[in-house]
Amino acid sequence: MPHVLHPVLNDVLHHTHIDPHRQATSLSDFILGAQDGLVNVLGVILGIAAATNDSRMVLIAGLATTFAESISMGAVAYTTTVAEADLYQSEREREYRHIQQMPGLETQEVQEIYRQKGFKGELLGRIVETVTANKDVWVAVMMAEEHQLANVDRREAMRAAWIVGLSAVIGSLVPLVPFLLMPIFEGMIASVVVTAGVLFGIGAYKARVTVGQPARSGLEMALIGTLSALAGYLIGMLLKVPA
Repeated sequence: MPHVLHPVLNDVLHHTHIDPHRQATSLSDFILGAQDGLVNVLGVILGIAAATNDSRMVLIAGLATTFAESISMGAVAYTTTVAEADLYQSEREREYRHIQQMPGLETQEVQEIYRQKGFKGELLGRIVETVTANKDVWVAVMMAEEHQLANVDRREAMRAAWIVGLSAVIGSLVPLVPFLLMPIFEGMIASVVVTAGVLFGIGAYKARVTVGQPARSGLEMALIGTLSALAGYLIGMLLKVPA
């Protein structure tokens, strides 16, 4: 008679193999790139604006930062995802070897995992027996429960790189737009206001679709942008280029 998985085990396997919350989501990738682009470019262009008082220099510095930043962020997203996938695969292969070479020790580890969850007696024995009856289930449980690792598909790396890179470009262009439409001083003020508003919207949306208070999350992100602007502006003033 085939083993019937306990509901707890079903949850573990579902969480490990199916649950999208165990992997980087498109939303988190977009927020990562957009926020980084907004904050970094804002700080750079305000510093250049304060130092040179030259809109052309602001645009050159801003565009250079935009594309360098987007390529860098996309590359980081790619290599990070690949590294996570490689780590998972390496640990998974190691668990298969341990099950083959030291089944008794690995069985004790499974027993201890579920004992700490409150299972005991006959029920604990049945869970351990069910887990260890199938090597794939056994390894999946150990990966999720012992190592706290989720399976990451290497193909996700390119998707993450594109989303992060493109969102970084989009976010970086936002602070630059006012300098195309206004004189330098007004452009600085408008850039800070517009960027803070966009950051507030991103923070509020993130809290709305995940967890947290939208107003608080939005305010935190807007504050980050404002502090970045202040730091960039102060450095620009300190290193101001003589007229």
